[in-house]
Amino acid sequence: MSEPQPPFWSLKPWWCQPWSILLTGVLVIAGSWVLLRLWWITAPVALGVLIWWGLFLVLVPSAYRSGALDLSSPAPVDSQGRDQNRL
Repeated sequence: MSEPQPPFWSLKPWWCQPWSILLTGVLVIAGSWVLLRLWWITAPVALGVLIWWGLFLVLVPSAYRSGALDLSSPAPVDSQGRDQNRL
């Protein structure tokens, strides 16, 4: 029987917590608008931030909960120190 997984966010440092990801994204979008006042630059910046949020706040935690990601143990390495899970 396997051990229960620890909560996903407990494995992450402070700078990778949901509040810091959201705050950074808001500051990047607001900073782009305040500094440049150009919607055609701020819009792609906002789109990039929304994709970043979707990836790191929705998809990665969901994959972890479903068991597709195992972050609780280090990746196995070969005799030369390379990650065996990488192609």
